[in-house]
Formats: sequence, C-alpha cells, structure tokens
Amino acid sequence: MATWRRDGRLTGSQRLLCAGLAGTLSLSLTAPLELATVLAQVGVVRGRARGPWGAGLCVWRAEGPRALWKGNAVACLRLFPCSAVQLAAYRKFVVLFTDDLGHISQWRSIMAGSLAGMVSTIVTYPTDLIKTRLIVQNMLEPSYRGILHAFSTIYQQEGFLALYRGVSLTILGALPFSAGSLLVYMNLEKIWNGPRDRFSLLQNFANVCLAAAVTQTLSFPFDTVKRKMQAQSSYLPHCGGVDVHFSGAVDCFRQIVKAQGVLGLWNGLTANLLKIVPYFGVMFGTFEFCKRICLYQNGYILSPLSYKLTPGVDQSLKPQELRELKKFFKTGQLKSKKPTL
Repeated sequence: MATWRRDGRLTGSQRLLCAGLAGTLSLSLTAPLELATVLAQVGVVRGRARGPWGAGLCVWRAEGPRALWKGNAVACLRLFPCSAVQLAAYRKFVVLFTDDLGHISQWRSIMAGSLAGMVSTIVTYPTDLIKTRLIVQNMLEPSYRGILHAFSTIYQQEGFLALYRGVSLTILGALPFSAGSLLVYMNLEKIWNGPRDRFSLLQNFANVCLAAAVTQTLSFPFDTVKRKMQAQSSYLPHCGGVDVHFSGAVDCFRQIVKAQGVLGLWNGLTANLLKIVPYFGVMFGTFEFCKRICLYQNGYILSPLSYKLTPGVDQSLKPQELRELKKFFKTGQLKSKKPTL
C-alpha cells in the first residue's frame, strides 16, 4: 500500500539516499510528538501535564527547548541499518512465500513485510532502547551523556541482555499489526468505491495514513509495555520514571490495568496518531523532491521542479544504460566530424 513504487530510473544508492533524507526530516519534524508519546507510555511524572501539548510544554520549561528532540539523533542514525536489514529480509521472505508460478498473494506479501519489519527491529533493537532511555532522562541531570555512553553504561551495569529488554513485545505486536494491515487492505475498494489500481496519489496517501492509524492503535498496548520495560532500571533515578513496578511483560500488563484501567494501555495514543499525517506527508514530499533532483541529474527530466520528461529519452532505460547510450552518441559525433585546414 505504499504510495511510491520502485523506480528503475534511480540507482540503488540514490533510492537509499532519498529514503534516508525523507525519513530523517520526517522524524526530526515530528520528534516532539514522539517524545510526548514515549513519556505518556512510560508514565514519567511531568507535573499535571495532560495531552501532547502539556507534556511538551512541561519539558520545555523544565529542560529547555532542545529537550523536545531528546533521542532523535539515535532514531535518525537507526534509519539506515534498519532500512537495509528490512529490505534484505523482505526480499528473502518474498522468495520464500512465492509459489511455483512466481505469484504471491496479498496476505503473504503483508506477512513478508511484517516479518521483515520484525527482523529489522530485533536486529537494531538496542538503539530503540537507548532512544527510550535518552527520552525519559532529565537533560539537566543526565545519566547518559550520549548514544555511545548509554550503550556502554547499560552493557556494563545491566549486562548485554538488558539491551534487548522488551523485545518479545515486538514479536507479539507484529500479530495485530499484520491483522490491521490486512483489514485495511481488504476494505480499500469498499472505502473508495473503485479498483485499487486506479487510486490517485492522494488516495494512496490516505490509505497509508489509515493503515498506520489502524495498525498502530491495535498494536499500541504491546508498544506501551515495551516502552515501560525499556525505561525501567534500578540504576536510574526513580527506576527510569516508570509509573508502575513489575517483574516481567505479563506482570506489566496486569499492573497497568490494575492501576489505570484497560485504557491505560493506550496512554500516549493521541500524540502518536497526531504525528501520522505530518510524518508521512513530510516523508513523501521530501522523497519525491529528492527523487526529482536525481532524475534531473540522470537526464530523465528537464527540471527538478517538475516531472516534465526530457524529449527523446527512453524512460525505460536504467541510469547506467542511459549514460552508456549518451557516451556512445557523443563519441560517434566526434568521430564523424572531418578535420578541416
């Protein structure tokens, strides 16, 4: 259900660069909402702040405006290895789920994407835990001075397995995530009253936002428990600021429901949903702009400000093929010129 498809006119490095820049910018612009989400999930006490705006304002007043972007650096650095692992895993799962005729059903495609996302999350999980620790700490009295210091400190004080605390919730959360994706996909034609292959760019963007809202809402309780497990540590002030104390994942579910009710599992959902539209909007807009720049450099379009195609250029050619063709014609023209006295 992604709005962009693989464009053969871009090289692999250009696609990675476009996706990386788009992801970095979208993460950075929505970082304050991510901070509000994590603080609400963990239960860090911020006075009587209510809602994303109140939580952000309390952090601003207590620690300064720069604190609204706590943990964003590690989130951006995590993008490239996470994307690379996810892409490699997705290709492997697609090959595994493809039948003898070379076809793959939509359900199997969704499962391949979910499993690939789960694999990439597990591989890069320590960076996600470090991001949570950096968000919940007070910048004025930090327990960790940076990403590397956080990694070494957690490893030395709590052991290697502490870097994977809560990873089981990632695996469990993949089940409702996949179910939500399938639910949205199966009802797209009913929602828009038309075939999927005729959806406009705006409709595809709405589909992605709708799928993100449904899947994240269904899997949010698992993410809440995961955040609490990531933040809890006896080596941090107030045990990492967690509002309930527990001995494991199941006990964490039980303690949250006991102290806050069932809806306590969805604390922070509002901030999480508020960031969906700007996150994907900035991501798609940035990706398309970077893509136009690359297409202009490759010679497929006349200007990076539009998609007006270059006359006489076969758009089906790959970048390397187009460069070789241009080089061939340029060499041929030079050889055809006769020397003059």
